[in-house]
Amino acid sequence: MRVMGLDIGDKRIGISISDPLKITAQGLQTLERTSLEKDIQYLLELMDEYEVEKLVVGLPKNMNGTLGPQAQKVKEFIDHLVKARDINVIFLDERLSTVTAEKTLIAGDVSRKKRKKVVDKLAATVILQSYLDRII
Repeated sequence: MRVMGLDIGDKRIGISISDPLKITAQGLQTLERTSLEKDIQYLLELMDEYEVEKLVVGLPKNMNGTLGPQAQKVKEFIDHLVKARDINVIFLDERLSTVTAEKTLIAGDVSRKKRKKVVDKLAATVILQSYLDRII
């Protein structure tokens, strides 16, 4: 059984997955959003394929710790997902996960065009690895 990490945005969803021992997180892919139903169906299929037992979802808090409109969108999306599949969901503060991912890619000399394609997947990996590091 594995843990899946999600970085949910308006246009894309970054997806990461743990190894079976739940020690490391690997970036899986970036899903280009189409519709709520299709996005959820696709995630359910991935969850089946990787035998996911838990989701770790980045919750975009404001810098003062409050929940803003984007956090509400994430929670609403997860509510729909949980209605489709009863699964344990852990929300993790993701305030700087995308910034961390972006800086990592810049340090790796990844072009701006390529960064756009992988930053969400890497942010999901940062979120999931942060969770895995806490449970070891």
